[in-house]
Parts: sequence; structure tokens; C-alpha cells
Amino acid sequence: MPETGYLAVFLIGLLGGTHCVSMCGGIVGALTVQVHTPGGKPQWPLHLGYNLGRITTYTALGGVVGTLGSVGMLYDGMLPVQMSLYVLANLMLIALGLYLTGFTRLLAPLERGGHVLWRRIQPLTRRFLPARSLKQALPLGLLWGFIPCGLTYSILATALVTGSGARGAGLMLAFGLGTLPNLLLAGMLFKRFRDFTRNPKVRFASGLLVLGFGVFGLYHAPTLGGELWSGVVCVT
Repeated sequence: MPETGYLAVFLIGLLGGTHCVSMCGGIVGALTVQVHTPGGKPQWPLHLGYNLGRITTYTALGGVVGTLGSVGMLYDGMLPVQMSLYVLANLMLIALGLYLTGFTRLLAPLERGGHVLWRRIQPLTRRFLPARSLKQALPLGLLWGFIPCGLTYSILATALVTGSGARGAGLMLAFGLGTLPNLLLAGMLFKRFRDFTRNPKVRFASGLLVLGFGVFGLYHAPTLGGELWSGVVCVT
């Protein structure tokens, strides 16, 4: 199975993760406070537990969305529908790239819509705070994975076009692993890393990368992504 599409999504998560740190900075800061010992030393296993839970949620969502995309009424001889979904996924990447560079806030309404679900999930996190063990950190991370994020929604749109639960899960797993360094470091070195991710040059470079993937996808729309997404996007 070609690995280029998964690598592309990993890179989107890696550099686009500056958006996650900026948006979720307050949450990461709160978690950082919770996972310090009385002596003031950070407990990196707990941070890892949070993030593994978050990535697990991403992977599960990717599997569900990919499975929905495999429904026969979408992919059984309905290439126009498949093409429309593929174009939509790449338009979301372009919007995200512009969002990161600061030119527009096209994805802000989408994130606000996600807050409807998050308001129902957030109260469940209270039972796991303060987190003192992996038994608390892991389920807290599972819930954290539902935080509204335009970056996550953009990759989920791509997972829909994979037309497979396994490929959709794999795509979101690659994305989640890409975001791991950003949010793991943000938890353990919160202030320094937060300042880095808020650097306009860093955000601009990250936005250009994500924007580039979206433009590339649209350019190759007639072949549903060409070689880059070969083996990832379902082709009928």
C-alpha cells in the first residue's frame, strides 16, 4: 500500500499542529498544572496518556467516517459524488491553510458548530480531574479528542473519501501521530512552546504547507489525487 498519502497527512498534523497548540493552549496549560508532582516535576507518562487517548479517538472517528464513505450508495458507480467529496476535502485543506496564515477565518464557524457536541462532552472530563494516574489521563485524552478543531475536521473530510473504515482509521492515526510532538511538547514545555507556535512566521509556514496539499489535491482531482493519494482515496 503506498505510504505517500499517509506521510502527507502526518506532515499536515506535524506542522498544522501549531494551530492545535494555539487553539487549545488554555486546555494544555490546565493539564500541565494537573500533572505536576508536589515537587514540581512534570509527569511525562501522564502527558503521553492524554495524547494516546486523543489519538485513539481520532483513529476511531476516522474508522467510522471511512466506513460511512464506503456505503454503496456513495461509491457504487457514483463517481460524481466521490469527486465532489474529494474536492470538498481539499477545499477544507485550503481553507485551513489560509486560516493558519491569518488571511481568513473560514473554518471558525465550523469549529463553533463543533462546540455544540463539545458542550455535552466537556462535563464528563471533570470526573478525571485532577489527573494523578494513567487510569485518569487516558480516558481524559479520549474525551479530549472531541474538542472542536478545524484541522481535525479537514482530515476527517479526507477520511470520508477513503471509502474504507481501515483506510480512514489509518489516515486519522497518521494525522494524530503528526500532532503528537506539538501537543506533547506543549504539555511538558508549555510556555516556551506556546510562544514558538504563536510566532507569525511559524504559523505562516505551516499554513503554506497545508495550503499546498490542498492545491495539489485539487490540481489532481481528475485522477483523485494522482500518486500522492494512491491507495488512500477510494477510486471506482
